[in-house]
Amino acid sequence: MSIFSIMKPYRLDRTTFIAQTMKEAANKYDYWKQQSYTERLRASFYLNSVAYNFDVNNPPCLDRTAFKASRMDDRVSITDKKD
Repeated sequence: MSIFSIMKPYRLDRTTFIAQTMKEAANKYDYWKQQSYTERLRASFYLNSVAYNFDVNNPPCLDRTAFKASRMDDRVSITDKKD
């Protein structure tokens, strides 16, 4: 079961832009702090999907060819190198 099937859908209202003061922005911060962790995570995931132009229900897979995993024991620190 996906976490997105449990949470209610979220839509961003793109018709509204509000120029606000620092005090008003602090009120928005308080609002989001009152939301549950899952609601904040869901909203941030939605905003990422809008920013990177991917479907929320079909996110892109990680390109595993671009990353390499290794253990910390396999790494050599600068102080361990001999000149």
